[in-house]
Amino acid sequence: MITTIDLRGVRPSRTELLDMLPRPVVDITAAAHAAQALIDAVRADGSEALLAQADRFDGGRPERIRVPQAEIDAAVTALGPAVRAALVEAIDRVRTATRAQVPPERTTELADGATVVQRWAPVGRVGLYVPGGKAVYPSSVVMNVVPAQEAGVGSVALASPPQREFGGRVHPTILGAAGLLGVTEVYAMGGAGAIGAFAYGVPDLALDPVDVVTGPGNIFVAAAKRLVKGQVGIDAEAGTTEILVIADAGADARLVAADLVSQAEHDEAAASLLVTDSAALATAVEEWLQRYAAGTRHGARVVEALGGPQSAIVLVGDLEAAVAFSNAYGPEHLEVQTRDPESLLGAITNAGAIFLGDHTPVSLGDYLAGSNHVLPTGGQARFSSGLGAFTFLRPQQVVRYDEPALRQVAAHIVALSGSEDLPAHGEAVTARFGLVDAEIRAADDTAAPTTPEGAR
Repeated sequence: MITTIDLRGVRPSRTELLDMLPRPVVDITAAAHAAQALIDAVRADGSEALLAQADRFDGGRPERIRVPQAEIDAAVTALGPAVRAALVEAIDRVRTATRAQVPPERTTELADGATVVQRWAPVGRVGLYVPGGKAVYPSSVVMNVVPAQEAGVGSVALASPPQREFGGRVHPTILGAAGLLGVTEVYAMGGAGAIGAFAYGVPDLALDPVDVVTGPGNIFVAAAKRLVKGQVGIDAEAGTTEILVIADAGADARLVAADLVSQAEHDEAAASLLVTDSAALATAVEEWLQRYAAGTRHGARVVEALGGPQSAIVLVGDLEAAVAFSNAYGPEHLEVQTRDPESLLGAITNAGAIFLGDHTPVSLGDYLAGSNHVLPTGGQARFSSGLGAFTFLRPQQVVRYDEPALRQVAAHIVALSGSEDLPAHGEAVTARFGLVDAEIRAADDTAAPTTPEGAR
């Protein structure tokens, strides 16, 4: 069912590890041409293009692309008590944890009358994408909306594909979650076209362009986010889910297998990896994988995901090698099920989110841990983070100098501007004093040679 890679007795270099990592056969570049055509159609034809794309790719043409408020309110009322209670608890936990991500404003005083203020300003408007497809994701509504709200974003729009089962409307549980969070601007649109609509706006829907687009999706959504990056900010090109479990002989094979299967049920291209220094555990986990796959509702999907090139059991010589493999892979979700998981934490550098111990499964993070489940995939954890309040914040520096403080550094400014052959920079400072002080003139006379033309 699942491939075994034996790295015992060898110490691959980081380059060699990167070459051998199990990855899904997914090429976002290959989807870019189709995604660009869908975006261009929305820019040219607005809502008509979105309706045509709904007919072609989703659950049929919605009666209205902009969801009426009455429909959102009705969806909130229709939420089952258990689901509603779970959503309320998830919202509270994610809100509490996310609030800690908003940095306080800080003022640095460099001299009397010379201050630099570091503040964090929210973007004005965001577009949040909640996928449809093989499952419904009200939890993704929570994970996208709460960080934007905690960052202080004033305008929040949400898009989710129309569903055939619900007559071309957005899934009612998605609407119910949005309503609980106070989101009133919801659109029945999906895929690359929805990303284009957020990035460029749709005038005939009165849909204004956004500043940042976030949320996971399929390969065409990921390609579209890559294409509009620069026009708008994005969180990441979030792709198919990944779990990597580092485990030793002390781990419970039953629990490790259950966690691998929990992510494999998302999609046939989902990646499930076990990295262990115990051959006995590897054998036991493989046996449990077969038992779980045979008994779970989406067993066929699980079997295909576990048997794909993106999933593997990796045998290593020791836990140091396991951590090295994980750091090279940069998993979306990293579980550490070892006798002493805390002892490995300091060496772990690349992971979207880290789950320590037997009782911290990825499923907890998917829903109720308080952490965010929108995380980097495909190795992007090496250079990017999961979704948070910081995704919607821009650091800004506010500089305030009075006349004596500026005079104190004027000579240095003149010296540096002269060294760069940009004398007007220095003159913009000395002009504030009426006359050039002797100190400033002396600094100007002793400036370093100018930079050659074209060197910058």
